[in-house]
Amino acid sequence: MRGIIYQNQIRLNNQYLISMPHFFYLARCRDNSLYCGSCVNLLEREEKHNSGKGAKYTRSRRPVKIVYFEEFKTLAEVRRREAQVKKLSKVKKERLAQGKRSAKSMY
Repeated sequence: MRGIIYQNQIRLNNQYLISMPHFFYLARCRDNSLYCGSCVNLLEREEKHNSGKGAKYTRSRRPVKIVYFEEFKTLAEVRRREAQVKKLSKVKKERLAQGKRSAKSMY
């Protein structure tokens, strides 16, 4: 039997078996700025940013280190959170980065 991965869900015989989590994250750039993003694999995303294949914003600000993340069940939820945080002031983003979910726990 073969499964199909579609929008981060594994489908086997037309039934969704597993839903993979989505993550919202804040990454600290070399210039001390914070970048907001979303992904399904935090380690791969950090590596992608640091290889220069991530977001255009982070390419000239390497190295990048993910310092905060939150987990969501759906892409819609994580994108909603990303949009919400992008509207915050730098001070509020900094407070969030110091918050409850340290990226140390992703390793």
